[in-house]
Amino acid sequence: MNKKYIFITGGVVSGLGKGITAASLGRLLKNRGYKVANQKFDPYINVDPGTMNPYEHGEVFVTDDGAETDLDLGHYERFTDESLSKYSSVTTGRIYSEVIERERRGDYLGKTVQIIPHITNAIKEKVYKFDNTDVDIVITEIGGTVGDIESLPFLEAIRQIGIEKEQNEVVYIHVTLLPYVYGSNELKSKPTQHSVKELQSIGIKPDILVCRAEKEIDEALKGKIALFCNVRKQDVIENKTVSNLYEVPLMLEKEGLANRVCEKLQLNNKVNNSNWEKMIETIKNLKDEKVKIAIVGKYVKLEDSYISVIESIKHGGFANKCKVEIDLVNSEKVTSQNAKEVLGKYNGIVVPGGFGGRGVEGKIETIKYARENKIPFLGICLGMQMAVIEFARNVLEYKDANSEEFDEETTHPVIHIMEEQIGINKKGGTMRLGSYPCNIKEGTLASKVYKKENINERHRHRYEYNNKYKEEMEKNGLICSGISPNGKLVEIVELKDHPYFIGVQFHPEFKSRPDRPHPLFVELVKAAKLGTVPFSLLG
Repeated sequence: MNKKYIFITGGVVSGLGKGITAASLGRLLKNRGYKVANQKFDPYINVDPGTMNPYEHGEVFVTDDGAETDLDLGHYERFTDESLSKYSSVTTGRIYSEVIERERRGDYLGKTVQIIPHITNAIKEKVYKFDNTDVDIVITEIGGTVGDIESLPFLEAIRQIGIEKEQNEVVYIHVTLLPYVYGSNELKSKPTQHSVKELQSIGIKPDILVCRAEKEIDEALKGKIALFCNVRKQDVIENKTVSNLYEVPLMLEKEGLANRVCEKLQLNNKVNNSNWEKMIETIKNLKDEKVKIAIVGKYVKLEDSYISVIESIKHGGFANKCKVEIDLVNSEKVTSQNAKEVLGKYNGIVVPGGFGGRGVEGKIETIKYARENKIPFLGICLGMQMAVIEFARNVLEYKDANSEEFDEETTHPVIHIMEEQIGINKKGGTMRLGSYPCNIKEGTLASKVYKKENINERHRHRYEYNNKYKEEMEKNGLICSGISPNGKLVEIVELKDHPYFIGVQFHPEFKSRPDRPHPLFVELVKAAKLGTVPFSLLG
């Protein structure tokens, strides 16, 4: 069949759930047997979110091919269980960079370079990148809201695609808000009307409206919205708030979203949501076993900064059939004096990734507390590096042990940049991004967790374990249980004689799915659930 294209725009306010709508629709279409690829267009001028503070835009999600992308790609992957690529994340900055580079090369043969056609053509190329793949349906979300000046080139590009393709190959979905006014006790449709009018003014007629509302949308209001927004009544879809994020696909299925999309695209496959329904049933019946896990980091004011870690811990709870209470703890507030007071109530601790020296001493104190008190611990990326530093300081008694990232003058750089990475210019090192292989040592905790000898995981870091200290570390109990195939890079460390203490140089949270949880989080929750048990936890 010919490729099908679905474009999802937003109106009135941001944060209505365009990303979750796109991800949920992707799951529903996959459950009908179609190969789906999700894509996000972000209007900001950053080339990618890699250099942005997490408070600006949440976490940076990394794909297998090493693209630093918007966090919505995490939602797409978790819902559809499809690995995405650099073609699934496009920004204004990337588009303009590519167009300017082409102009400098002379690709435009001296013509005046303009928004139309050059910028819009570059945007369309990103959508059409999937044309020579086995993907059946491309779902593209446009960031921001209609009316934003930054979004106009993207909206113009998707308008053109609607003209270039057949009518049954393109669907436009507009996600909007129906605010509830307590004074009059009613939902108001006027903001939605204005948003649709704005969209129509640039040449896009939405086929389906997905309306977010605090209260139920009655049939009369659906009729009014349909009349004033020039859509059919059955194309006004209610987007309700649900108790669990992963219920959204089934809620939208019940509201008729996927059926209306399939009718418009002339897709006839039968739906099979049974596996997803079973998963939701499991989630609804989770036992409350008072499992409490702390994520100790420095970006704790914004939950989206650690959204993949949070979701992965929840997935671990699903696998263990228990609810997990997750708290974000500010690492800057943790000291040697108050560690027990701050952390004593938790059954498990995660120290996630990050960059920069702020809060690292609190992370080190956190890890010391977890190590000495046998609290199940998972260190991710920087969290793994901090575990190595903590062990060097407090077990090997190298009191100034540190990472070269934070102290270039340390006499014990247990974390460093390898010389073959950078030559002689320490500041010239580039990050290790994307999927890399790792060999796991037999008989280790890591091998019991993964139950395989070879794995591939996604990385986002610059500094590495210093092999100069490997022999001494292992002799004193910090085992290197995961190594790169060439034997040069330590990927996993773990502690002997501890119920669950493991640090990984990569980001396992990027590969965890609600219906296929990552084993590192499954076993962390299992250890937290069991409490302090012997090292033979898993075998």
